[in-house]
Amino acid sequence: MDFVRTPDSRFSNLKDYPFDSHYVELNGLRMHYVDEGPESASPILMLHGEPSWSYLYRHMIPICATAGNRVIVPDLMGFGKSDKPTRVKDYSYQLHMDWMTAFVEALNLQNITLVCQDWGSLIGLRLAAENEARFSRIVVGNGMLPTGNQLLPSVFKMWKMFALYSPWFPIDRIVNAGCFRKLNGEERRAYRAPFPSSRYKAGARAFPRLVPTSPDD
Repeated sequence: MDFVRTPDSRFSNLKDYPFDSHYVELNGLRMHYVDEGPESASPILMLHGEPSWSYLYRHMIPICATAGNRVIVPDLMGFGKSDKPTRVKDYSYQLHMDWMTAFVEALNLQNITLVCQDWGSLIGLRLAAENEARFSRIVVGNGMLPTGNQLLPSVFKMWKMFALYSPWFPIDRIVNAGCFRKLNGEERRAYRAPFPSSRYKAGARAFPRLVPTSPDD
């Protein structure tokens, strides 16, 4: 599987993101994660959505860690500082599940509080259901676990086609469009940081097509 790795220089001097980087090797790919707070404490696992990365939780991480929790925030494959397979077809819902299951097992996380939103919930809720003994609490914001039986709005179908076929895929503008408070220039730079060129965006382009639209998906 061909993949790219975003240069560290892209993440230099990001405001409100002072966290040390940690990595784990999963089936030949490197996944990045933030790990703050006491290592012996019960972990809070925060999963980001589309098309963001661990930067999304930058304000929550220090609050939860200061309260005495271990806070673990991975970048999903294809996002943030994690490796990025370069073809849309290299991504599947099952592969994301396999990567995240391997991540939880590699860190041997127990008594997890899951915090998830958007695509983080599609992965995280199933992860918790399939590894029930590892999880104790779940917090979901703007999340779901679709079965394929729901009627999807036409705007989602347009988003799916845009993600797959538009030559223009401005990550920061996409994030900004979904925010109640519009992003400032520094925040927009941070959301652009993982994606120096279109070659790095396959994971972000793939996610909309992976949402189940029928029970057979």
